This record gives sequence, C-alpha cells and structure tokens, in this order.
Amino acid sequence: MGQARVRELDRGHHPQEHQEARLSRPRRDVGRGAVRGLHHHRGHQGAVVRLLYAFPEPLPLERARGVQVAHAVAELARLGIAVELAYVPNPPLHPLAYYGLEAPASLRLTKLSRSLPWPLARIHSNRLFLWRLHERIAAAPDALLFVRHLKLAALLRQSRPGRKLVYEAHEVFSDTAPPAKRARQFDMESEVLRTATLVIANSPPTAERLRELYGEREIEVVPNGVDWPEHLPQKDWAHAGLHIVYAGSFFAWKGVADLVQAASELPGCTITLYGGDAAQLARERGRAPAAGAQLKFRGHVPQREVMRGLESACIAVLPNRDDADSRYTSPIKLFEYMAAGCAIVASDLPPLRAVLTEDEAVWVRAGDPVSLAEGIRRLAADPERARRMGARAREKARGYTWRARAERLAGLLRAI
Repeated sequence: MGQARVRELDRGHHPQEHQEARLSRPRRDVGRGAVRGLHHHRGHQGAVVRLLYAFPEPLPLERARGVQVAHAVAELARLGIAVELAYVPNPPLHPLAYYGLEAPASLRLTKLSRSLPWPLARIHSNRLFLWRLHERIAAAPDALLFVRHLKLAALLRQSRPGRKLVYEAHEVFSDTAPPAKRARQFDMESEVLRTATLVIANSPPTAERLRELYGEREIEVVPNGVDWPEHLPQKDWAHAGLHIVYAGSFFAWKGVADLVQAASELPGCTITLYGGDAAQLARERGRAPAAGAQLKFRGHVPQREVMRGLESACIAVLPNRDDADSRYTSPIKLFEYMAAGCAIVASDLPPLRAVLTEDEAVWVRAGDPVSLAEGIRRLAADPERARRMGARAREKARGYTWRARAERLAGLLRAI
C-alpha cells in the first residue's frame, strides 16, 4: 500500500500534525442488469478533464457514502481524469487506505478543515469548508466542480455561478427532509437541478422523482458499485441456514429491527450482523428473542473484514423498510452481496427491483418480520436454489464494478 505518490495540501486544519496510515437530450440511464451502454465519447478523450470533487465531511467515514467517494475518485484518476479531492481530514486515517485503496499519482488529496483554528477547533461549519474551498476553486479555473451534497451545491451556484457544476443526487431532499425544512430544501433542489451543468442520479427512482418535482431535464442514472473479487472461498451451501448475514447501518429504515424480530421464527439458523454503533447494538441486543435463530452482532468492523464475512456467507438479507430514505437508495451492500455470491432475501422495493429481477432474489414485504422470516426459511431449506441464485447474482455483479461506474462517469465528464 502507499507506493503511489500522494500529493496533499493542508488548509486551515488543527496545528497538531497527525500521522496518516499508508496508504434535454435523450436520457441515458444505467440501471437494470449490467451497466450497459457505457458512453465513452471517444471524440473528447484527447483533452485532459480536471475535476475538483468537494466532500465536506470527514474521510474516511463510517457510512456508505465514504466508500463510494473513495472508489469514485480513485477510479476516475486511474482513467486519466485529473482529480482533486477536497475533503475534511479524519486523523490519523488516510481517506483511501482505510478502504484498502491506493491513491493514483493523478489524484490530488487536499485537506480542508471545516473548523476554526485551535483552540476553537470544536466550532465547525460547512461554511468554513466552503470558504477554504474557494481558494482551491480559484486555483483550478478550468476544473469541473463535482458535489453530492445539496447545500454545498446550492452555495456554489450562488457564489460561483459561472463555473460548471456536476451534481450527483443520492436522495430527493424535499421528500426526505423533516417537514419544517422541506420548503427550503425544495427551493435549493429546484435551483440546483435547473442550473447544474450535469445531474447524475444513483437510481431510476431518484431520477424519476426529481423529474416529477422539477420538470423534465436530462438526468444520468449511474448506480453505485462494488469491488468484484476474482476468487471466493467454498461456501457451505448444505448448511446455508447457518451462514446468514446482514451488513450495513442500523438506521430504522434499514429494517434491522424487523430482521431481529424475524429471528424468533428461524430456529436452527445463525444470523451474523455487521454494523451499528454502541447504542444501536445495545438496542437490538435488547430486542433479540430468547428462542429462534442465533444472532451474532459484530458491530462496526473494517470493510475488509465485512467482505470476508460476506464471501463465506450463503444468504444475505436486505430488509429495508418502505420510507423516503429507502425509495432513493442504491445500496452498495446489495452489490457487495451479489459480488460475494450470496443468495439474497430483499424487501420488494423499486430501487432493489431496478437491479434484481423476479427470480434473482427472494422478495418479501417491506417492514413485515413474518414475511421476512418466511423468505429466509424457504431459501435456507433449499440449498441448491440458494446456490444457483448466488451464482447468478455474482455474475450479474460483474456489470456493477467501481471501474465500470467510473468509465460511465468519465464519458459523461469528457462530454461536457
């Protein structure tokens, strides 16, 4: 790790140095099945595209968006895009090495604090990040600005109206925001959707809802991705019910509570759960049934350990509930389940149906622990069916690699 040369700039961070680990045209949607029709725009490939990717949160981040951003910038840089990632440092961790990634030589890492200088470092604001970001924007006058945070995108449209902005939507904020904030979110979202040079959505439902709310415009659909492992260990399909896994956060809309409740109907099974903070783990352990499946809570562990768990698992569960957050997801964990060759039990929701067809998962009613338990039980009782489903899912995941996603993005960026 860390053999590539990494260029980093420090801007406005705490004076105490930290050690880092080594580290409207026709719509072109990428959704169901594989990532099809990657538009390389070969006529544009002669010019070097410069990209300033602004991420006003600490990296690495114990959330899926941290994984997505790290892979996006690394793969784009490997494809010849001159990428500068402006991010909030999270010492002593390296923003890419934490995810097992090396920084390509063409990737510039720029640390921008969102805090006041020491001794007032506990005071932080995204406006401080933006203030420091302006220096980098001025230093790169020909760079495309790439943002996935709505508020930052809106502030950049106000302060830098002449700059080309790429906005990547991972939710519809006017739907997911608390009621008191929805009008403000609607105004911001409307302005960004109207003025952004390029709008990217993470899933077909996200794109469809944005068009419904803000009018017809071109929105490119580019789902999240996955590292596709070349080799997997042998799975114990004959005892698939002993190798059931959930990986992800423990927010209410993720449906972990439904899985814990479903465990009472699954005697003889073993379910391993990765994720959750201390409070969430304590809550779900308290709900665990006295009888039924054995539940093993692993908590938050490094991504490589999660992937090892998935690669040895037979059945993976995605029990999302039907609410605003679930409607606009492009779950990285789904692609990881697929790449790991797991048979999948999933809530029957449009974003998941956009990836898997009727016979590529066992579909259950969202938010229904009884339906969830029945789906898991049927699959655990039919190891051969589970094995076939896992093999199909793994093959399909080949089309959802981070590299395929970056190729799609690079083509779009070169066309601007």
